Amino acid sequence: MSMKYLTSQIRAIMPTAVTGSVVRTEGAATAVAGFPAPVGALVEIERQTGEPVSGEVIGFREELTLVSPLGDMTGVRYGSRVRLARTARFIRVGEGLLGRVINGHGEPIDGRPEPPLEDRTIVNRCAPPAYERPHIDTPLSTGIRAIDGLLPCGRGQRMGVFSGAGVGKSVLLGMLARHSEADVNVIALIGERGREVKEFVEGNLDPEGLKKSVMIVATSDEPALVRVEAAMTATAVAEYFRDRGKNVLLAMDSLTRFAMAGREIGLAAGETPATRGYPPSVFASLPRLLERAGCDQQGSITGFYSVLVEGDDINEPISDAARSLLDGHIVLSRKLASAGDYPAIDIVDSMSRLAQDIAPQEQMAAIAKVRGLLAEYRHHEDIISIGAYRPGSNPSVDAAITMRDQIRRYLCQGVDELCSPASARETLLDLTRHMP
Repeated sequence: MSMKYLTSQIRAIMPTAVTGSVVRTEGAATAVAGFPAPVGALVEIERQTGEPVSGEVIGFREELTLVSPLGDMTGVRYGSRVRLARTARFIRVGEGLLGRVINGHGEPIDGRPEPPLEDRTIVNRCAPPAYERPHIDTPLSTGIRAIDGLLPCGRGQRMGVFSGAGVGKSVLLGMLARHSEADVNVIALIGERGREVKEFVEGNLDPEGLKKSVMIVATSDEPALVRVEAAMTATAVAEYFRDRGKNVLLAMDSLTRFAMAGREIGLAAGETPATRGYPPSVFASLPRLLERAGCDQQGSITGFYSVLVEGDDINEPISDAARSLLDGHIVLSRKLASAGDYPAIDIVDSMSRLAQDIAPQEQMAAIAKVRGLLAEYRHHEDIISIGAYRPGSNPSVDAAITMRDQIRRYLCQGVDELCSPASARETLLDLTRHMP
């Protein structure tokens, strides 16, 4: 990192003597008079009792500066003093973060002493330049047979995990963190239920998995700005390890709740709601977040982002926008989950856009065969289920019916079961060799 870059960053975070006063609250935002601080600046709002509450400048309205609080506003009154803390957000980072659980500000919340962290990094960094990104051609082992066999992913690829509530996306991300071959896992729980945090650590990560993981948590009851910053902080931590030559797995649950938090902030700043109440700033923030993952000349960040589809509608606005930005999508089916199939991956609706670049031709041919049979069975499922199909009418349908149970067994995998990429590939090839 050049001295010129460090100097520019130090200048950006130096506090200045700028103060203002609270004149009113506007929904989730606070209006401050006489406070010419820039958007993104961190501030402190004095309270009648207790410590000041932190906030961030999110916009302006006429001559007032709008501040979104990062904590409880109890005790703030008309005329409360607002002070500029610094004009850019940064966090402390280092190897000491491994095995720890931190909040959106980079502070430990696992009850253990603060780790010794030797470096600092800006939270809102820019994505690597497009032309400097290396080609993704090295497969990443996820340890999940259905993914490594039929939806192969590469180091630096960004995948979405799309599903409705309660279909198993959080457990799938836990399997990825536990079984993948990544050097470091960065796990972000954005807007999740508070009880799930400890459950995720103790239930989805074994001790070895936790040793190489950093968890960033912002629960659903925290302010919208904290939830947004937690996603940015998780990405900044992943970037730190990537800059040191590591292959990082970034698992974020969920991208939808990041967008919902952005909606709250945008509406509080006075933006006009557009599609389903989401203001334009939300759709602008998604590529800024997602493009930061990927490969650069030092290392890689492979991103798995869960997307909570409302009413199981995969074409709702956030799902549609995310699908257009990501390098593939894994769709979880409520129907498969209800039938006891786990992971409940709908292979027909799922896709890895880089499969051709990282999988050998014989594996791609096997993938095409399996997808074709699953699609054929789905197309004729109604007449098969009521007994109206006559065997021999269509050779493709006959093959789909014959192979259905074998394909189903291939796709199912226990939560604690680890499958190597070689085993996933060889089992798939063996499966297709016996197809009619």
